Amino acid sequence: MTSDDDLGLFGPDSVTWRVHAESILALGGMRALYLQTLHPRAMAGVAQNSGYRADPWGRLERTAIYVATVVYGTTAQAHRAGEHVRRLHARMRATDPDTGELFRVDEPELLRWVHVTEVDSFLTTARRAGLALTDDEADRYVDEQRRAAELVGLDADQVPRSVAEVNDYYREILPSLRMTREAAEGALFLSAPPLPWGLGYTPARAAWLGLSALVVSLLPPWARKLYGLPGLPTTDLTASLSTRALRLSLRALPRRLVEGPIYRSAMDRAARAAQESSGATQAA
Repeated sequence: MTSDDDLGLFGPDSVTWRVHAESILALGGMRALYLQTLHPRAMAGVAQNSGYRADPWGRLERTAIYVATVVYGTTAQAHRAGEHVRRLHARMRATDPDTGELFRVDEPELLRWVHVTEVDSFLTTARRAGLALTDDEADRYVDEQRRAAELVGLDADQVPRSVAEVNDYYREILPSLRMTREAAEGALFLSAPPLPWGLGYTPARAAWLGLSALVVSLLPPWARKLYGLPGLPTTDLTASLSTRALRLSLRALPRRLVEGPIYRSAMDRAARAAQESSGATQAA
């Protein structure tokens, strides 16, 4: 198979391709960010190294391109993207908010936290939006994502391989999580960022606030509690119903509006591979 036909780290038979084909996963990305702010050292690393306040939309775009490249890019593209992230992280240092000690942002503990919150958020959002996945398929997704963890410098054995292990991880790390000043500022910025192209003075501002509220309602109850939010009995049900409705609305849009070039390139490679396989079968 040539590099032009390479199907990457996952491929069309993976659960990963099914999950990430969902446009609703943009909410999952936001959910992960709200979770990540609750880890004091992780949030200190972001606040002291990231230009998210000066260029929030550029950072969001770069993150989305990275995820798409890892999921749908060729194997070489995915490894180049991971190498780029590792080089960036290797240069970053931050000061611990409690001890004042200097630490590296590529510590395994921090990389593991970011990885787990992203994997959990993508999977949880997709399922609550109505993507039909069995429990075995959900476990397969978590297991497949260990390949993505390796790209940023983690050992595959350092991260969960099932939904149960994700839940175990959260229980273990929960005592270390809390709302800090930097977390509060980060969450507030996520909820009301400066909108581009003058949209801050249009109904888009109210729409973004509504979207942010929906994302927060998708957080696990323990995370909403850390944010000091009330845990109403109907919160989870309402969030799931709203997310399902939004997914249906997105699915009604023309595919060209929600499919990026990396995804379309992957679909083209998969179609060629299927065609070649069919031709080889017929010839035999």
